[in-house]
Amino acid sequence: MAVKVKEAGRSTRLMVEKDDGGGERKTYYVSVQAGQILEDPQAAAYELEIIVNEEEHIKLRELFDELSSMDEAEMYHFTSHPYGSASDSEMSGGYDELIQRIYEQLHKFGTETTKRHIESMQLL
Repeated sequence: MAVKVKEAGRSTRLMVEKDDGGGERKTYYVSVQAGQILEDPQAAAYELEIIVNEEEHIKLRELFDELSSMDEAEMYHFTSHPYGSASDSEMSGGYDELIQRIYEQLHKFGTETTKRHIESMQLL
């Protein structure tokens, strides 16, 4: 079901669908670089579009939160231990794995355009 929402002179198309489990699926707009999952496409720049239910949205949000925590931990590690024992490849290995998991989820729940874009990036 598509619902048109009118906001301050502009109309925004909000997609709401029923999934197999009976929950609503909504369209969200994702910026991987900013770690954002947005309901409003006008709120900020985004790269990808997904359609998920609340549970899927929460799981993806948790992956972005984990990525943010990892970024903070790496920054702390390198500022407090500039000559630390962990190599760049060891530190980035966990980050790369997490990015891979995020893109797998975005591909799984992405629109056709999003899926094509991720496939063109050759990340999967």
